[in-house]
Amino acid sequence: MATFAKIDENNIVVRVSTIDDTDATTEQDGINFLKSLYGQDTNWVQTKKDGSIRKNFAGIGYTYDQSRDAFIPAREYNSWILDEVTCVWKAPIDRPDVESLNSERVAIEYWDETNQTWKAVTENNTQYTWDVNSNSYINS
Repeated sequence: MATFAKIDENNIVVRVSTIDDTDATTEQDGINFLKSLYGQDTNWVQTKKDGSIRKNFAGIGYTYDQSRDAFIPAREYNSWILDEVTCVWKAPIDRPDVESLNSERVAIEYWDETNQTWKAVTENNTQYTWDVNSNSYINS
C-alpha cells in the first residue's frame, strides 16, 4: 500500500489516502491515479508511516514544507522550536527523563507555556515543577 497526502494551496494536509501499490509503482504514478479520482487540480505528496521519506508521516493539519521536503506537525506552543533534523517541534527545555519522584510514580508530565517549564504530577497527585538550575523537579 502507498500513502499520499492531499495538500491545499497553503501546503496544509487536508486528507491522507492509501492506495494499492499497483496504482503507485512510482510516486508520480500514485499522484496521477489520485488526480484521476479527485481532480486534476488537486496536489498530492507521498508519505510513509516509518518517516523514511519527508521526515514524518503526514497527518491532517500538518504542513508540507517543500524546501525541507518534510511534513511538519502543528506547533503545540509558541515557545517551541523546530528541530531542523527531525522537523518536529521541541520545547526550549528538554523534557526531563524522570519516572518517579520521592518514591511516587510520575503519572503525567506536561509543558507549562506560561512559566516556560515542565510540570509533573505523581500518581498521588503531588505536583512538581522542573527547575533548570538544579536540573530536577521541585515540589510545587
